[in-house]
Amino acid sequence: MSVRRRLTTATGAVLLTLAVAGCSGLGRSAVGTIRYETERDLVVTVTSPSVKGCHRLAPSGVTKVENNSLNDLVMYRTRDCRGGNSIYVPSNTGDTIAPDTLPWRSYSVIH
Repeated sequence: MSVRRRLTTATGAVLLTLAVAGCSGLGRSAVGTIRYETERDLVVTVTSPSVKGCHRLAPSGVTKVENNSLNDLVMYRTRDCRGGNSIYVPSNTGDTIAPDTLPWRSYSVIH
């Protein structure tokens, strides 16, 4: 391989790395989908939610979540992402509430 070709390849790799790092640093949205099921068996899919703030779920609450995004989530039993009975849902996993427990009513995205 010629010196010029190697330099071009190396420069391209550096620029690609910087572009990816720059985009991920914007912190605007999670990449992927979050799918959840309400107590009334309604299935909702959210695409690329914001990584900022608290996200309210259906007023009836959520019993099951599938986190198919590149970010982790924290699920809360309250509408304001507060309280001690939260659960951590890593990227590309899911969870279901335990029987006879309160449903989740909000979530936040870990950034």
